[in-house]
Amino acid sequence: MIDTLLTPAKMHLRLWAETADDLMMPNPVSIREDATVHEAMALLIDHGFSAAPVIDGAGKPVGVLSRSDVLVHERQRVEYAVPEFYHKGELATPLGEELPPGFQVERVDQTTVADIMTPMVFAVPPDATAAQVIKEMLGLKVHRLFVVDHTGVLIGVISVLDILRHLHA
Repeated sequence: MIDTLLTPAKMHLRLWAETADDLMMPNPVSIREDATVHEAMALLIDHGFSAAPVIDGAGKPVGVLSRSDVLVHERQRVEYAVPEFYHKGELATPLGEELPPGFQVERVDQTTVADIMTPMVFAVPPDATAAQVIKEMLGLKVHRLFVVDHTGVLIGVISVLDILRHLHA
């Protein structure tokens, strides 16, 4: 039996989208630039995202935070709140109370998303043609583009997967 997937075919794929507006995922989940890295990690993990746009207070994109950015930050941030040579009985609260059993000391990372994000914004307007979107992504070697309105506010994101979803035989 011949597998039709392995035989050469004259099938052509067509992109069923004309503009960035057709391709984009509207109202993307984004991260504030002043959010902590811990908050950003929770957002990426909870939503299953590999990256998310970073926005300022006006809703304008100022960068991208990817899982890779977070991993690099975590690798570089080696900090031990309690050195191993301390016995837990020697530790106390600021008022001198001993820590109850089961408690541990943790130093909370106050690093913000703005400190570790990739501060590059590659964006297109919603009326950019699908061909322009693909050309930009290939030329810039990026996995996603932002879609911004005429005031620069983030209104959507186009990923490589969004383009693939619009391909049909």
